[in-house]
Amino acid sequence: MQEFLDTWNEAVVTSLGFFWMALWAFILGYLVSSLIQVLITRERMQKAMGEDGPRSMFLGTFFGFISSSCSFSALSTTRTIFNKGAGLAPSLAFLLASTNLVIELGMVIAIFLGWQFVVGEYVGGLLLILVTWLLIRITRPKRLEAQAREHQQGNAEQSENNSQNWKQKLTSYRSWQSIGKNYVMEWRMVWRDVLIGFTVAGVISAMVPSSFFQALFVGSGGNADLDFGSVLLQTLVAPLAAFFTFIGSMGNIPLAAVLFGQGVTFAAVMAFIFSDLVVLPVLRINAKYYGWKMALYILILMLIAITVSALVMHYVLAFLGLLPDFKATVPPGDREFFKLNYQSILNGIFLTINLGLFWLWHRSNKESHDKNNDQEQKQKKKSLIDKVMSFLVVFAIIWLAGGLLAGVVEATQ
Repeated sequence: MQEFLDTWNEAVVTSLGFFWMALWAFILGYLVSSLIQVLITRERMQKAMGEDGPRSMFLGTFFGFISSSCSFSALSTTRTIFNKGAGLAPSLAFLLASTNLVIELGMVIAIFLGWQFVVGEYVGGLLLILVTWLLIRITRPKRLEAQAREHQQGNAEQSENNSQNWKQKLTSYRSWQSIGKNYVMEWRMVWRDVLIGFTVAGVISAMVPSSFFQALFVGSGGNADLDFGSVLLQTLVAPLAAFFTFIGSMGNIPLAAVLFGQGVTFAAVMAFIFSDLVVLPVLRINAKYYGWKMALYILILMLIAITVSALVMHYVLAFLGLLPDFKATVPPGDREFFKLNYQSILNGIFLTINLGLFWLWHRSNKESHDKNNDQEQKQKKKSLIDKVMSFLVVFAIIWLAGGLLAGVVEATQ
């Protein structure tokens, strides 16, 4: 019994630690999304990234790189720029760049996995963008894109004030109220998925034995070089494993380290890391944003691009003799998540910004209740999935509270 309580506490601490690592990125990403919604006009976005040509792809990749964030906040910002008129390919380039070409992520990968995986992350991230672009040009989903834009407009609750430029809006109290309102709406849309996802990530990390991953990835265990079929099989399994086990680009690095420590191939580990955008919560959010047809289309695009990019990186490094050796890695439970470091400082700064944005939203609600009443009417019509999610949220809260209590009880004994 005591062993279970200890493991329970470890799972909860790991869940909260993963979230603490990504918190500042969440806030930054949703802030950037809200700023774009209020400050950037549809005409300006269409002019910059309305086509799927090289210039728009470069801008999408560049803007994604400079607004690096976790997967959920990147989804929100991508939805915004797409709704503003950016093309599908530049929008996805932004999404992939903002979740893979991330300095913070590279630092975490270097700590857990080594420099080869850092190279795989950045070069592979660019390959992901190129392969996705190529697939979009081949499939030409114009009708699907039009349907997604109609779905976006049907869910939109925004009005643009084109009489002011972005500098005037930036100094307007009304504009900042709108920014705060959009910011809170972003959190309302995904907070349940975030809570459940991080809870699951901690459970998987602390409670699932290594033997399970060895059985899942056939041929793992640090054996001799595998043939192409075995490497391909592991690479295909990795996104499937990530689909049910992972929540964000920061949180899955420790889990990727567990896989590598069990002898899973470089290609499969990279595919697992790249799979932050093909997990179940992300699929649900994309369905909310664009409709299920576009969400499934994006999922298929990502799965193909992930597999191709991971295999290319694997065999390029193998050709150069630079594939990392099988080695033991630091278990996620051994990390000190809550020590004072740059992440803690960033979290403190952005939590302060978060409070300010919530205050602006609160002030805005006092002045207008109409849209809130409309939203309450929508909330009354809950689907079966919403009911299941509500149940899982309650279970996750009880699980987290119980795990913390188990740790307190142990500390007092």
